[in-house]
Amino acid sequence: MPNWINRFFGGRMNTPAETKNFAGHTVMTLSALGPAQWSGRGYGSLVNQGFMRNPVVYRCVRLIAEAANRVPLVVRVDGQVVSEHPLQALLQRPNGRQSGAELLEAVYAYLQTAGNAYLQAGIVDGGVKALFVLRPDRMAVVSGSDGWPIGYDYSAGGRTVRISQESAPVPGVLHMALFHPMDDHYGMGPLEAAQTSLDIHNASAQWNKALLDNAARPSGALVYSAGGGNLTEEQFRRLKEELEENFSGSANAGRPMVLDGGIDWKAIAMSPREMDFIEARHAAARDIALAFGVPPMLLGIPGDNTYANMAEANRALWRQTLVPLVVRVGQELSQWLGPAFEGAEVVPDFDGVEALAEDRAALWARVGSADFLSDAEKREMVGVGG
Repeated sequence: MPNWINRFFGGRMNTPAETKNFAGHTVMTLSALGPAQWSGRGYGSLVNQGFMRNPVVYRCVRLIAEAANRVPLVVRVDGQVVSEHPLQALLQRPNGRQSGAELLEAVYAYLQTAGNAYLQAGIVDGGVKALFVLRPDRMAVVSGSDGWPIGYDYSAGGRTVRISQESAPVPGVLHMALFHPMDDHYGMGPLEAAQTSLDIHNASAQWNKALLDNAARPSGALVYSAGGGNLTEEQFRRLKEELEENFSGSANAGRPMVLDGGIDWKAIAMSPREMDFIEARHAAARDIALAFGVPPMLLGIPGDNTYANMAEANRALWRQTLVPLVVRVGQELSQWLGPAFEGAEVVPDFDGVEALAEDRAALWARVGSADFLSDAEKREMVGVGG
């Protein structure tokens, strides 16, 4: 049975004498450079391609969410930390399904993936009795005539519910959004900024997998040498189309082909140094970690010599990424829930964070040696209170 090469030549390999030759096309490569294919920028596409399929993104999000969740949020009233307070009880057990740690972990993770995190207040008899975290992809801002949000539409189960921002004693929804220079309402997460590197990292993995599935054969060229002639223009066009359709792209990497008389296969292989495939993959992984603010050393990515050791990289993670994130969430919760709890504020307690122990010790030493400060002022500076 003739193979697909034979179909181009009508079951024979000799070109008729009267056929006009299409000179200059005796070699055709299998690899064609087409436009880059990027994943969608929507939340669902980014989460599917990133968090759910890319180990670097997954580890960055989990590392930030779990580490930030180690910092307890305490309630302070009139500058004093109180252990027994309705707001503290609400933060520890926000609803019947989640603990406070589980709710905050979701908030931190949503900020990293979507750039937005939403909390709904369960208001009963004029008081906030519960807190619920809502999925960002189900939320839609409802703007008033002045452009400011007057409510949020939450769509789930085929229904859409509008949550008003004019409720008392607090607005119905707390919307935390990372800065977005091109949007008035929605934030931009690190995952969106890392999209290009994410696609490169995923594409390299897909290429490697396809190559292994096809016995790791390299690409090359077809050389037609029957009778010393050239392919006709029609033969060249049809052969080129068939090659691009069946043997181009990562899904067909290394796919074997059957050749007939007059067609010779010439392998065109690039050395690992020329390809630099592994380094390109590591570079993409480093860019992803950079977007999330995670030192690549903590993810086991080689080639990163920014920090002298793991301890220094861990301190950089806390100072540059985790502390600002936790402080911001605490401030957002304080501003939102404060009116419902007589001016109580939510503050993070970093005293138990080992990575910041040196910073705390240095602060205590500087404050303790300041003789011009009173004991009360020193307590306030170190966050102990009067």
